[in-house]
Amino acid sequence: MPRFPAHPGRRTVLVAGASSGIGAATAVALAELGHPVALGARRVEICETLAEKIRADGGEAFAYRLDVGDTASVDEFVAAAEAALGSIEIVVSGAGDLEFGRGWEMDPEVFESQVRVHLIGAQRLAHRVLPGMIERRRGDFVVIGSDCADRTRPGVGAYNAAKTGVEAFATQLRMELEGTGVRSSIVRPGQTQTGMGMQADPEVVGPMLEEWVRWGFARHPYFLRASDIASAVVAVVTAPRGAHLVLVEVQPEAPLRDTK
Repeated sequence: MPRFPAHPGRRTVLVAGASSGIGAATAVALAELGHPVALGARRVEICETLAEKIRADGGEAFAYRLDVGDTASVDEFVAAAEAALGSIEIVVSGAGDLEFGRGWEMDPEVFESQVRVHLIGAQRLAHRVLPGMIERRRGDFVVIGSDCADRTRPGVGAYNAAKTGVEAFATQLRMELEGTGVRSSIVRPGQTQTGMGMQADPEVVGPMLEEWVRWGFARHPYFLRASDIASAVVAVVTAPRGAHLVLVEVQPEAPLRDTK
């Protein structure tokens, strides 16, 4: 006899930060597996367009405005999503942005806002969704971390601190949730091609990349695609009951060397 009941065939998914990049790719990947997806982001009109595409392709999707920096917005989004699609079985916490800059030079208000979105936003989602998962004795809470959480790099403002914090929070949740049937996991991307940080001036990014090379980062120019990270999320949440993928780190494979 199995130690745990199997996952339900239909698992409602909440994706925070679904308007672009990793969040959008993850929503599409899980919808293709037959799971209804609730798409949340501040740019709700983009989420609506993605939801229409998912529905046109035969999936089930719901879009609603979500600002993880606002507790009332999180509560409203989860209530609307569950009314439309049913109880949340999977959360992918990936909302966030990236502002480049030296740690001491960044405006403290900007620094705080980055931490508020990445870290406190994840806690807001956990606070709202985890009680229901615990009551049902199953669920997956997945945070999108970063390899800067264990390999801090210069020039990214609050991003190191925020991602280190969110990974620590997810690890704490894993210990606190042990025995409840709810899994807290981290998907940790390496360098990934997304829209995050693309608004930065070349005058800022160029010297920063040179500094990364000097410190041993950016060993090659290849980047991951958002769909690569989505595949890692799929692996985490589709792992059978009784198995827990605690941390999945994804790095871009280096270009092939000339072996001659």
